[in-house]
Amino acid sequence: MKIAVVGGGGREHAIIKALRKNSLAEEIYALPGNGGIAADARCVPEIKATDLDGVTEFCLKNKVDYVVVAPDDPLVMGMADRLEKEGIPVFGPVAAAAMIEGSKVFAKNLMKKYGIPTAHFEIFTDAESAREYVKTCPLPVVLKADGLALGKGVLIAESREEAVSAVHTIMEEKKFGESGNKIVVEEFLSGPEVSVLSFTDGKTIVPMVSSMDHKRAEDGDKGLNTGGMGTIAPNPYYTEEVAAECMEKIFKPTIAAMNKEGRTFRGCLYFGLMLTKDGPKVIEYNCRFGDPEAQVVLPLLETDLLTVMKAVTEGRLSDITVKWKKDSACCVVLASGGYPLSYKSGYEITGIEDCDNVYVAGAERKDGRLFTKGGRVLGVVRTAGTLPEAVRLAYDDAAKIHFENMHMRHDIGKRAMEALI
Repeated sequence: MKIAVVGGGGREHAIIKALRKNSLAEEIYALPGNGGIAADARCVPEIKATDLDGVTEFCLKNKVDYVVVAPDDPLVMGMADRLEKEGIPVFGPVAAAAMIEGSKVFAKNLMKKYGIPTAHFEIFTDAESAREYVKTCPLPVVLKADGLALGKGVLIAESREEAVSAVHTIMEEKKFGESGNKIVVEEFLSGPEVSVLSFTDGKTIVPMVSSMDHKRAEDGDKGLNTGGMGTIAPNPYYTEEVAAECMEKIFKPTIAAMNKEGRTFRGCLYFGLMLTKDGPKVIEYNCRFGDPEAQVVLPLLETDLLTVMKAVTEGRLSDITVKWKKDSACCVVLASGGYPLSYKSGYEITGIEDCDNVYVAGAERKDGRLFTKGGRVLGVVRTAGTLPEAVRLAYDDAAKIHFENMHMRHDIGKRAMEALI
């Protein structure tokens, strides 16, 4: 069976390694892939993840049997639609369903219409109205660019000045491009954050093991927001009672709402949740595996990934049992110094071969050696019987790796382990 995985980061590397566990996966292509993924798949660097024509033509020419579209951009652009039109089975939602991530305005209005718990919000299409609103609304306040922004289109303002500045940054400076044409201004929620990825075929929904992301660049949740500096799973704040409440009040209603809107979702639906004093609330939806959440969730999947994905694509998820290991997992991201702002690339990476499991996010291969190429470079992952042990092992492995200007947080899992005391 020939499989193509669209994308080229750490999430895609995790997906590819999980797919390889099924003996049916004879050949896996990564479009475009990266220098580290090349050890586990045949990379096609000349075809970018957003090249709908290129990906489709490649899959037809090479008689690819199954495609996994991992990033948000191509899904929102309609890559699943294009592949399905050509008769190629695909894991990932069509564009109409991917809109749940592609537009925060759409997602918030969906939740409001169907009574799915989320933060109170207002939507603005012009900067002046948004400015007037943030001059009187409760603080702190959260401002979100409407469209995709690489996970960075969210600003939290503690003061009026910061709120007004954030409106200017998003809507007038267009820091996040056209995503800032509309803006969502919403109340600031407090409580433990939880990420729950889920498999769904539009009828059945199967939540994966919960996880906790660490978005800020520096220890102690300081610094700028990033794409994610590390993750742990499962999230100890996400108890069985909370999970049951989320299933009835959030997960099932979301699937039903999308069906009623004629936007049936098939693929991986990500729920970003806040466990507030008033119960769980949705912070955001994503239309694909999170990154780096996938890096800790997939190693805990006992049922092989290809079997589950095919069941989703074929609308028979209810026919299989998805099993999970009882272990814990920790991912420590090794990034280029200066990320998420300016950073330098091209430094040689050493020590990966001495580690148990490393997913490569941003690297290129030259003369058989790996060099940094990107902000987030590696995800060092370990699993163990307990969370403290998984965290210790992940940091032990991270210490074996070196490249110039390497940056990481040293407190991944700290908040989660405090919940276990």
